[in-house]
Amino acid sequence: MEVTLKALADPRRPADMPIPLLVGCRASLQKTADNLRRQSQEPIADPDFLDVEDLPVPGGPLQPGDAGATSGEAGFRWLSRAVELVKQQQGRALVTAPIAKHAWHEAGHRYPGQTERLAELDGRNAASMLFTAVSPRTGWRLNTLLATTHIPLGRVTEVLTADLVQRKLNELAEFCLRFNPTPRLLVAGLNPHAGEQGQLGGEEQQWLNPLLKQWAKDHPSVNLKGPLPPDTCWLSAAQAWSNASDQSGPDGILALYHDQGLIPVKLLAFDQAVNTTLGLSFLRTSPDHGTGFDIAGQGVARGASMLAAIQAAWELSRA
Repeated sequence: MEVTLKALADPRRPADMPIPLLVGCRASLQKTADNLRRQSQEPIADPDFLDVEDLPVPGGPLQPGDAGATSGEAGFRWLSRAVELVKQQQGRALVTAPIAKHAWHEAGHRYPGQTERLAELDGRNAASMLFTAVSPRTGWRLNTLLATTHIPLGRVTEVLTADLVQRKLNELAEFCLRFNPTPRLLVAGLNPHAGEQGQLGGEEQQWLNPLLKQWAKDHPSVNLKGPLPPDTCWLSAAQAWSNASDQSGPDGILALYHDQGLIPVKLLAFDQAVNTTLGLSFLRTSPDHGTGFDIAGQGVARGASMLAAIQAAWELSRA
């Protein structure tokens, strides 16, 4: 709630971007706003002037930093109702604030994250996590899609298949075609040095190389490179992010597992990156960070990534 109230009051919010409908507990929002005005010098949105679909928390407003079953149940209900509203065309995009997965689990909702619940509510087998950010220095857009998401590292080779990578490439290409009719895509290898010709792992030689070669043949308008050594795959993106004269940045990068993609994204664009869910019937964005219960109620949380998520939902839904 803190990052949401700060984002909606941020003077950098575009004038043509409307205030979104909020789904949550108005009393909890009001309590958060009152506390923030005492703790922070930043502008804080006034809940009295916000459009709120009020789903009160049983027992009264949430306390700052409450990470128990009550807040987990409340957040789960709010997300489910928000999806219902978007699917009823009450809005053209969904922006979600961060959640604590362990609070959901305490409330009995055993999901790895919001993405999996969104796919379930939309009747999809799975959805994809793409992180997008526009460089404040150069205006270049960084796009990184994750092939696998919230699973242990030891399960990546079990889950990662040719069919999965092909589907993720299709989604990444479709997203990047919004901005460029001939996008350039990079694919990170799974193993160090992209397998070193089979010396450091066999996945690249056995199925990833043939798959990418066939996919590139089937999509002649896309310039596809990979699998590239993971430790250098994002170098051209970093150069395009920081140097306006460098035009070599790719339109999109496919990372094969969670941290492989998110470490470079967060190093480059922690406050600007936005998690965009692909594969749903509606557009969904969220900040690229999680909850921060250690600083809850202190007024020091930054709303920049939440503002970026709201702005991305507005801009992408207009495209």
